[in-house]
Amino acid sequence: MPRTTKQPRHLDDAQLVDMLGLMAHADSVELKLTVPDTQRRSTVAALGMDPLEGQIRQVFFFDTPDLRLNKAGVVVRARRVQGRGDDTVVKLRPIVPDELPPTVRNAKTMVVEVDAMPGGYVCSASFKGSLGPGNAVKEAAAGRRPIRKLYSKAQKAFYEAHAPEGLGLDDLSVLGPINVVKLKFTPKEFNRRMVAELWLYPDGEQILELSTKCPPAEGIQVAAEARAFLAGQGVDLYGKQQTKTKTALEFFSRNLTEMASA
Repeated sequence: MPRTTKQPRHLDDAQLVDMLGLMAHADSVELKLTVPDTQRRSTVAALGMDPLEGQIRQVFFFDTPDLRLNKAGVVVRARRVQGRGDDTVVKLRPIVPDELPPTVRNAKTMVVEVDAMPGGYVCSASFKGSLGPGNAVKEAAAGRRPIRKLYSKAQKAFYEAHAPEGLGLDDLSVLGPINVVKLKFTPKEFNRRMVAELWLYPDGEQILELSTKCPPAEGIQVAAEARAFLAGQGVDLYGKQQTKTKTALEFFSRNLTEMASA
């Protein structure tokens, strides 16, 4: 297998201390890696991924054309999932877990997670919701259902506490969809479940992200094990990292701006 000669990205001491402090108060840690375009096919083959076992999803974001929510650290998302009911999330990032009100932090549908990737990390708080079977997200995306109807009372309260003043859920634009193929698999020689997500953007761009989750107390150990395994399979650990949400929001923001000025 080929080996990369690039120098690894490392967190400095202050960043490492901060990340460990966040992990200590999080519910889980998700380790992520974006695979460079030139290595996508070789990575799929090396890890034994079967695309036919993947699950198709449609992801919609809701924001203003100039991304006022995103600039405030708020992400509002809804998904249609093949063979499963629709789901939603209202996410705030970055956050410090201890600064969340107890009623929010201890809510059953609240998840605090640290996402770690080569050279960076972020802690987020996500209020999740399940809509069950039906076409609720499809109807909202088509403008036939108010966006606010997709979200629970707790999600709406969380949104109102952190969104820019005066910006209601029904004031938001639909940014999407993004078609996604998600595959859960356990590679040989690595006794841990991994997830591969291939995001297919309307302009032809693609992002393949590999990830694995673990309890906070196991974060450092699992990161080392995953890094050693992937490097052994020839996966480039030091390529440019892209975030799926940021790429999606920026694409649709440009699209909405161009349509408005046409």
